[in-house]
Amino acid sequence: MKKIITHFSIFIFVGFLVSCGSIQEKPFVKSYPKPAKSSSYNINALYSQYHEWQGVRYQKGGLSSRGIDCSGFVHVTFKSKFGIDLPRTTHMQARFGREIQRDELMAGDLVFFRTGPTSSHVGIYLEKNKFIHASEKNGIMISRLDHVYWQSNYWKSVRI
Repeated sequence: MKKIITHFSIFIFVGFLVSCGSIQEKPFVKSYPKPAKSSSYNINALYSQYHEWQGVRYQKGGLSSRGIDCSGFVHVTFKSKFGIDLPRTTHMQARFGREIQRDELMAGDLVFFRTGPTSSHVGIYLEKNKFIHASEKNGIMISRLDHVYWQSNYWKSVRI
């Protein structure tokens, strides 16, 4: 009887190891196609998105024209204008693509800001030092990277 219990215990233990080993999380994919064919295409697509969403109010966790947050706006924009399914949160969006220098920015690159000890903000670079984003105060708007607030809170830029 003791031998049967020992074999049964080993069988259960091996089964547990095998089953845990076969459960895999979906790998984190960092490579996506480029957002568009050219910089001018990106600029036009982003200004089009701005005009469609201009004035939509900020709503934490929102994803619609009734209210949207910064990462939601980036998520929706990349899906609708470029066919790219980015993650929903700023934290996860910051992990995608390739980090680039601020002086390398092109239309469609993501710009990230540290806005508090544990919070961050994301927008999409347009051109000429401007980016589009969902502002808590003003909703969807265009701001300048060289504004004192954004300049002092700049974190990094990422090309998808």
